[in-house]
Amino acid sequence: MPEYIYRAVTKTGVIVKNRVEDSSKQVLIKRLKNNELTPINIVQVGYASKKSARKTKRNITSIDDIMKTANSTNILNADNRTKASLKEKLNMKLSATEKITTRDIVIFTQNFYLLKKANFNNIHALNTIIESTENLSFRGILEDILAGVEAGEYMYTTMEYYSNIFPYIYINMIKVGELSGSLTNSLQQAVKYLDDNSTITRKIKSILIPNIIQFTALLIMLIVGTLVAVPAVQNVYDTVGSQDTLSPITLAFSNFVNGLLQVWYIPTFIIVAIVAAIIFYINTPKGKYNFHYFKYTMPIFGKLIYSLDFSRFIKAMLLNLENGMRIQDSLEVSKNVVSNYVFLSMVETSINNILIGASWIEPFEKSGLSSSMQTEMLRIGMQTDLTEMMQKLVEYMEIDMNNILEHIMKVMPQVVYSIVGIVLIFFVLIVLVPMLQVYMGTFMFSAAGI
Repeated sequence: MPEYIYRAVTKTGVIVKNRVEDSSKQVLIKRLKNNELTPINIVQVGYASKKSARKTKRNITSIDDIMKTANSTNILNADNRTKASLKEKLNMKLSATEKITTRDIVIFTQNFYLLKKANFNNIHALNTIIESTENLSFRGILEDILAGVEAGEYMYTTMEYYSNIFPYIYINMIKVGELSGSLTNSLQQAVKYLDDNSTITRKIKSILIPNIIQFTALLIMLIVGTLVAVPAVQNVYDTVGSQDTLSPITLAFSNFVNGLLQVWYIPTFIIVAIVAAIIFYINTPKGKYNFHYFKYTMPIFGKLIYSLDFSRFIKAMLLNLENGMRIQDSLEVSKNVVSNYVFLSMVETSINNILIGASWIEPFEKSGLSSSMQTEMLRIGMQTDLTEMMQKLVEYMEIDMNNILEHIMKVMPQVVYSIVGIVLIFFVLIVLVPMLQVYMGTFMFSAAGI
């Protein structure tokens, strides 16, 4: 079980501290509150071996015994303060700073999938994975999930408490698998989702990050050059008495930058106000719907985002239909793998259409987001074998998404290079040209009256 060090306040205002074992942090907090102790801080510092959990350990007190003698635990004051060991301090530091990465979730999902394929039950599989998990923070979360499973709960119910760790779509993939009795298949899909997502993110970053760095560097050089180099060039002209002047575009941009610096608070306020207004609008129901619709229709990435959501939805439906669910129930359960409001509204319309005897495929067709190939394959499936046609649709969409991704990889460099190119042209015209004129010395003719 996890080991924790807690600090809490008694009802008389005394601060107490102790080290205990409990199944999870949430359970410990509840037990402390039930015994009139208000938690101040709870830090996970290690784990107890399952085999030796019954043995009495040094510095480890039974939680039940502590609850009986809460006021006799170590009182934190200036004269009597329990000092933590070096190992304890190190564990506390690691547990406070160790981050849970996507890679941790991928490894957990892959291992869990392999163990489920080997016919391990959930408890046995989780116990096995926990023993080999080195990340203390993630291990504590897995202990929480295990405690929930041992109490008869679904895994996804505990994962929902850690929505900042597990992606929304990932949690709902596990939910679909548990509710439909196809957890192994859902885990396989979750592994593929995480891998595909990482691959797409990595490819996009490989294009964006170097060019963003280049763009930022050029922008800084442009501004610094305008503030430093341009006045220096003008000073050279004035010193030698030359009649030459800087180019109109250089003077205009220099005046613009200097003007912004003098009233920097005005553009800053405008930018902050615009960002705040956009965030506020997006958080309204209408704004969120419009923003989600924009995500599906935005240039370059829109089609890929919709294809990913539609593919996940079809895969979830296929799992449910193969396990004997009706189409209506399958739609209801499968919609949880998508968080986009536009897509959810289409699914809700599909469910309503089934209730009134209309086609559930019609909302996807009328939305204009699904391709004619996708909707036509579903229509043919309704007339023949829907599960078999959905399998073919999934294969088709895999190919289609790869083609979309390849297209994005071709278009993105062109877009980024165009933006960087525009900034580079500005830099050359505003900063480099005046510096080259000074280097060539043509202004000396004007200064000499020639």
